[in-house]
Amino acid sequence: MGDVVSSHLDESRREMIGAQTRVVMKEFSSLYEQQYAVALFNAVRFEIEGGGGGQSQLLHRKDPLAGRNIFSGSLFQYLEENRKWRNRFVSVPNSYAIKLYESKTAHDRGLHPKVSINCAGYKALTSMEEYMELMNGCLPGVKAKPGGNPFIKCATRFPLILWHPYARHHYFCVSTEKEQQKWHAVLQDCVRHGNNGLSEDSPVHTPAFTDAVRHLRQSRGHFGTWDMMCGSPPEILANLVMETLQPELRALIGPRLKGKMQQRQRNWMQISDAVYRQVLAQTCSQYEALVEACEAEEAPLDARLRTDMDQLIASKEHVSSKIKALVSPKSDQLLRTSIQPYISSILDALMEPTSRGFSEVRDVFFKELVEISKNSLNGGGKEKLGDQLDRLSMLAFHPVKMQSCYEQMEQLNLEGLQQRFDVSSPSVFISRAQILMRQQMDNAVYTFEQLLQQSLESQGDEDVCKTIQRCQDRVLKKYDYDSSTVRKKFFREALLQIIIPYMLQQLAPSCTPELPRFKELIFEDLSRFLLVENMYEEVVLQSVTKDIMMAVKEAAVQRKHNLYRDSIILSNSDPNLHLLEETPQVDWATKFGADDPDGSVGANVEERRASGGRRRQVVSMIKVDGLPFPYESCLEVPGVDLIPEEDSVAPWSKEEEEEEEEECLGLSEDPLSPDSVDEIRDLINPMVEVVLPVPEEKLTDVTSGTETSTGTITMEDGREEQVTHVTTVIGDFAKKSLRDKSPTQTLLELTGGEEKADLDVQEEQAIQRAIEEMELAVQEDDSEHAIEASTAESEDESQPPATDCSSHYDSGFQSPTNDAEPIANGEAKITENTDVYLV
Repeated sequence: MGDVVSSHLDESRREMIGAQTRVVMKEFSSLYEQQYAVALFNAVRFEIEGGGGGQSQLLHRKDPLAGRNIFSGSLFQYLEENRKWRNRFVSVPNSYAIKLYESKTAHDRGLHPKVSINCAGYKALTSMEEYMELMNGCLPGVKAKPGGNPFIKCATRFPLILWHPYARHHYFCVSTEKEQQKWHAVLQDCVRHGNNGLSEDSPVHTPAFTDAVRHLRQSRGHFGTWDMMCGSPPEILANLVMETLQPELRALIGPRLKGKMQQRQRNWMQISDAVYRQVLAQTCSQYEALVEACEAEEAPLDARLRTDMDQLIASKEHVSSKIKALVSPKSDQLLRTSIQPYISSILDALMEPTSRGFSEVRDVFFKELVEISKNSLNGGGKEKLGDQLDRLSMLAFHPVKMQSCYEQMEQLNLEGLQQRFDVSSPSVFISRAQILMRQQMDNAVYTFEQLLQQSLESQGDEDVCKTIQRCQDRVLKKYDYDSSTVRKKFFREALLQIIIPYMLQQLAPSCTPELPRFKELIFEDLSRFLLVENMYEEVVLQSVTKDIMMAVKEAAVQRKHNLYRDSIILSNSDPNLHLLEETPQVDWATKFGADDPDGSVGANVEERRASGGRRRQVVSMIKVDGLPFPYESCLEVPGVDLIPEEDSVAPWSKEEEEEEEEECLGLSEDPLSPDSVDEIRDLINPMVEVVLPVPEEKLTDVTSGTETSTGTITMEDGREEQVTHVTTVIGDFAKKSLRDKSPTQTLLELTGGEEKADLDVQEEQAIQRAIEEMELAVQEDDSEHAIEASTAESEDESQPPATDCSSHYDSGFQSPTNDAEPIANGEAKITENTDVYLV
């Protein structure tokens, strides 16, 4: 496989890739330095003038995932180097990077993972059909036939695939549909978190980076939204380079690839991954150097801004008024004809799934609190309450429980509007809304925790249910207000993201050539902070902002969207609440004495030291009820019969597949094999012990020995069982289990015929005399016993043998509870008081 990459990516071609990356990074660096000064000016001005939106009602948690893992478990991974499936232990820490280990033991020991996957830019797929549909577009003119076999044969019917347009693909599979759903939710959450790589807390770096990327793409003619604006800044820059580099390489290398269609697709994937890794390494180093250079100049720029702030503001307002005079007539005409008729339809398309998603967040939060209240009412105990509250604290980061909320937003459909406004796909808005849902859920949970903690400290924990309900009502009111505010802000931003690029694209031919002349109106010492291109975009934005604000206000009046009107202000409704925001997070498990939640896993040594203990897991491990966890290590992977290799030809039968799958997952219910010959004999011929008292005068009628017999016995559970042989043992001892002793040992202990017996000499002699007397008495009735034995044998031959193993566990004798009744169909009548052992 490496030969394919090296043969198509020789030194000259790698140098060409590096040169093209340097060209893009040089262009970006120039734009970034300009936008960095502008972003610093805006940040300092905002700091001086103040402003901003209203204060949120809910509290914000700073580090919610401290000391936590998201998920861990085992699944099968496809190894491309040998084209085989191997079991891997997967851990998802709070960084949301997927780490694959050789086994769980390797993870617990703190060893380095085999593979670490950053999910930014990936898509999580659950079927080979989806994957092949995406693969068919990777090489022009190379498409698979409809219904053709994929080049990877999954080990099970439940695949999980991570697809990336440039980087390496990862293939997994699990054993059940339930596992697939849970893993898919976890992978989607990893992708969602990885795509959100730009920090919202940076008022300078993030605006400077996004504006620089946007201006660079606009210079290439791309004005609309961009799906690959995801990940950390170096990853976004690598995607920016690959956006133009990959088509060029595909045109050069694609026709030279040889082999079948599937092999050509596989080879191209490996080549693309090698190119992407080279580009990413280059963008990482160059971006870090760029940021360091800009940060080194920040202090003198900040001092200069604070000195010349009034002059900068006055100059910007003057130039903006000149640009507005040029742009306003054209922008107003464009608004009336091409934008205003569509604002309401765009807003409706955004509002319906978004409102359902935030409503689902509220319902999920409410249901969790109801369960906690039920536990307190039913006397579940403090430990269970602490465990439930500990789980509640991680509700926002539980991918499976939050999946119903995320699915509502995935129904967003902008079809018809995408072509008009150059929206590549709604994934940008879906991902942003889902992140806001998670933030609001965590804010609601954190606020509830702080209120409950405050109430328990002041009122005690005697009536926890009423305290929970009071805190619940307060938090839900605050959530309704905050979610309304967040949604309205999201709608405004989404409309601007859709409309502004379209307006800039339409106005570019007539307005962009006129912009250079406005640079003459800016003093040279202020030109670094005032860019004409930025002021032009601000003028265009202001021209449409009024229409967007009016549309959102009108939508807030409609009850179906559950939005508060802007006239409703709750900023002072609970002034003392925000005093709790700086208090540390409550550890409910410690407070109520509960253990770690189920599914918590041990972290490696460094993580344990950092968190001060065992890292608890947000999502419980996938485990079939009542069964051990399958495939603890990679050595326990099923054989070739269970997991087909790529070159295997013989198909499985459905019965064989089900049998092998049950065998490997530990679903077999077969009993354990007996460990000794005696146990095997007991299984074939079960023995039952019955103790009957025999009077001394009748003792001569009873002898020790085994004889065939036909009879039945009623057991304690009422069942009547057949008996074929009777072993009579006479002794004066308590009832014991003969299963615990071998037959030889039992006879030795009862008769005293061997030196190894535990009886003393006198007892042995007494037993010997008793046996001799019984033998003399038995000789007198030999003829009578012979007739009885022949009759029993003839009756036994006519009786069919028992085939049910369960019937052998009970003999055919009548229950000893009725001492007066004789044995059914048996000739011996035992009525004396001597204990007799019948086996």
